[in-house]
Amino acid sequence: MRYGIALLTHFSNFTLIAQNSIISITMVAMVNNTDYQPHLNSSTEGLPADLNGDQHEAAKDLSAKGTGYGGQFALWQRWAPPNERSRLCSIALSGMILGTFAVLLVGGVISEALGWPFVFYIFGAIGCVFCLVWFILVYDDPVSHPWISDPEKEYILSSLHQQVSSEKQPLPIKAILTSLPVWSMCLCTMTHQWLVNTFMVYTPTYISSVFKVNIRDNGFLSSLPFIVAWAVGILGGQLADFLLKKNFRLVTVRKIITILGNTPPAALIVALPYVQSSYITSIAFLTLSCGISPLCQSGIYINALDIAPRYASLLMGSSRGLAHSSAVLVPIVGGFFLNQDPELGWRNFFFLLFAINQFGLIIYLIFGRADVQEWAKERTLTRL
Repeated sequence: MRYGIALLTHFSNFTLIAQNSIISITMVAMVNNTDYQPHLNSSTEGLPADLNGDQHEAAKDLSAKGTGYGGQFALWQRWAPPNERSRLCSIALSGMILGTFAVLLVGGVISEALGWPFVFYIFGAIGCVFCLVWFILVYDDPVSHPWISDPEKEYILSSLHQQVSSEKQPLPIKAILTSLPVWSMCLCTMTHQWLVNTFMVYTPTYISSVFKVNIRDNGFLSSLPFIVAWAVGILGGQLADFLLKKNFRLVTVRKIITILGNTPPAALIVALPYVQSSYITSIAFLTLSCGISPLCQSGIYINALDIAPRYASLLMGSSRGLAHSSAVLVPIVGGFFLNQDPELGWRNFFFLLFAINQFGLIIYLIFGRADVQEWAKERTLTRL
């Protein structure tokens, strides 16, 4: 049943990211619905100022994912045994990547064949269906679920008996705001999201502007890295749990996985302008870079369940909400570089991405923790 919950959360995340991503895919058609076919999935260079502004507004809408993202961690606080936490969360979170893949692959085709409103109708209908399924099949905890087996219920409850408590405790706001592990987690999540949002916003733009690829091929090539990322994200959870079974310390596993999801992808992005003479090498680098980055799902993105399981929903919702400020900043910064010098703009933009990404990673490697913090532990009352 716990894997069924993970699968349902996977598809809920699919609809969550898809319904946000379709805005950037259909924006040109919405602004100029009489002539949208040549522009879908194309560069923002040369577009009117008001359209660039609208694309920035579309990017802001991605910040709405913070609420849905944080809410699901309330489930994993009560459903995920510690030794399965990485794989369950990675299955759930990979739905976001699958949503991006689906929108990039079919968004342009639907707009071209049926008109841009149908992109919203179709993905909106999918969201309604999964919402109904969620209400029927998902419960707060194993105790309240009517169809879970007794052995599974006992297994989950026994594995979480020291972490989950129904007892209400005051929210330690001051301790949270002054916690270096919390701030390092938030910062690293934000700088990794800078990398992710660059993939989401500029993958079609880069392929189109550098290689002059037509709309159909561009949609396929832009979506290819995300289907690889979807598979790697799920496998990353298996890798993290495998390392834990080999007696690696939890904090070591979280930091190793986070390094793998940050440094190689950022380095491959920096290398793109130097290999653009080779079409195949460029697409391979782009695919590999985007494909590796979801390893962080089993690292930094679930770190709140390690340091403060009872407040994981609050911390991850806040962290993700803060991280999505990069959804606003990436198009602004990217537009600044590309409008000044299209040829050198990509190189400078990618170098800045690398610097930002590695800064957040270094802070997390120094201050990140994976043990329950003192302010997040259960309080025991002693009576004299």
